[in-house]
Amino acid sequence: MSLIEKEMPFLEHLEELRWHLIRSVAAIAVFSIAAFFAKDFVVGQLILGPSKTNFLTYRLFCQLSQLTCIDKLPFVIQSRTMTGQFTMHMAASLTVGLIASFPYIFWEIWRFVKPALYLTEKQVTRGVTALVSLLFMIGILFGYYLIAPLSINFLANYQLDPSIVNEFDITSYVSTLVMMVLSSGIMFQLPMVVYFLSKIGILHPSFMRSYRRQAIVIILFVSAIITPPDVVSQMLIASPIYFLYEISINISASVWKKHEKALAKIEAK
Repeated sequence: MSLIEKEMPFLEHLEELRWHLIRSVAAIAVFSIAAFFAKDFVVGQLILGPSKTNFLTYRLFCQLSQLTCIDKLPFVIQSRTMTGQFTMHMAASLTVGLIASFPYIFWEIWRFVKPALYLTEKQVTRGVTALVSLLFMIGILFGYYLIAPLSINFLANYQLDPSIVNEFDITSYVSTLVMMVLSSGIMFQLPMVVYFLSKIGILHPSFMRSYRRQAIVIILFVSAIITPPDVVSQMLIASPIYFLYEISINISASVWKKHEKALAKIEAK
């Protein structure tokens, strides 16, 4: 039996959801406005950082291996439309605002969903906001400091013919960077996704174990595409992703183990 003290009419649920969404949008707006006025840092250092050879990742790679020193990125970034720079300033500010406010947004969504859960469900999902936010931020950092710069370096040096000059539009550069960083943040939610899918009985650890080899091949293939042609870079990308996959298997196994114990107790009665 659910612990909701009173059932709310449908319209009241919609009204409550509306206020959760309003507060979430307000949080995004506050952080986005702050990012908009911090243009020199947000655009000059965060957004354009991976396009410069003095970026932290490139310097660390050079220290780790002289073979991966990046002293030149053969491309220039241009704005080919009159509103291009202003549009990208707005988009960059909105992206930073969304990332910065993500923990609060998820907390608001969880506050709306949580009252509909049973007591046991509330107990097993305790701390979910902190875990989801932590995984998301780790994924964002992973995407920004590893996937994005290595991908930008690869794409900048990929050349069909020496006569072709890489002159990237600012919209293309920013959209590519944002896509890779946000995709990484979402990818790091794999353990939580596996947990909930296992909880509702859709995903089983035996399925993930049986397709482990295929998962490794896919991970290595993706890593080889987005990294420079060296083993060190490829393993730096592939290792954390595979680690998340293995963690997810253990999480799924733990969920099913508890589920089987609960069924055994019921059958024993």
